Amino acid sequence: MTFRLTTANPADAPRLTALVNSAYRGDSSRQGWTSEGHLLDGQRIDEEGIREMLAVHDAAMLLCLRENDELLGSFYAHSTGNKVYLGMLAVAPTSQGQGVGKFLIQGAEDYGRQHGCTVSKMTVISVRPELIAFYERLGYHQTGATEPFPTDPRYGIPKQPLTLLVLEKPLQSHRLNKQLNRFP
Repeated sequence: MTFRLTTANPADAPRLTALVNSAYRGDSSRQGWTSEGHLLDGQRIDEEGIREMLAVHDAAMLLCLRENDELLGSFYAHSTGNKVYLGMLAVAPTSQGQGVGKFLIQGAEDYGRQHGCTVSKMTVISVRPELIAFYERLGYHQTGATEPFPTDPRYGIPKQPLTLLVLEKPLQSHRLNKQLNRFP
């Protein structure tokens, strides 16, 4: 399958909101392995939250599209100093297991490299061992640091106490894929 990587703009907010919520919450999320519905009630994000993320300086929401512009997945990348923070990897439940997530992770890491970052950082809910193992297979390691889970109900209402684990990966410089040169 051929994927295309691009960056989102504010007009993409409605379809991004639908994608992210379908990947993380509700009945449709149960078709994939990334569902958090058993851990949290409510939505994962709203359109306003997406627009806020899109407005952050030195950040981009990366989109994985099929040739027909079907949105398969998204991933947020925000460069700060020598680190690129990656968050909210979302893959359509029916497209999971097809390499979309790995494609987006590579694109986000390349985004970080292009912005001078030497480390990639992310946070993962501590009670998601299958997700942590996925990232570890891609070179990420647990730092031992933790962060509190957000308390803003617009990102979900925890059904149990939750903590975020900090994972990092050193970014080795390598030749960037030419399609990434359009990143701001």
